[in-house]
Amino acid sequence: MTGDSAAGRVVLDVGPGVGALVLYAPAELEGTEIEISPQVRRGASAVAARTHARVRGRQAGGALSYAAVYQELAAGRYVIWRDRDTAAGRVVVASAEVTSWHLPVAAAKGRPAGG
Repeated sequence: MTGDSAAGRVVLDVGPGVGALVLYAPAELEGTEIEISPQVRRGASAVAARTHARVRGRQAGGALSYAAVYQELAAGRYVIWRDRDTAAGRVVVASAEVTSWHLPVAAAKGRPAGG
């Protein structure tokens, strides 16, 4: 077990040009690391570097949910990876905001990248 994070234990530093992402996931993905990367423009030859965060149980308001938290992300479009080659979805991280996104149950089938 990875241990639950209590409300208030994650400090997110957002501001001009920088945001954060809270990626909600099904409970069965607890302990799995899910990778994200900046979305590369169509036709660009560069492959964007990926970062990952671990899905943990998080207590808030008496309820337990499961989420991975990505801190200090440059504002922009990101790809959420289900595995090394398959995108699970795409999200826009807004400047100076905390964006939340729910991993669709169908996208959670199989092991996400890094897991």
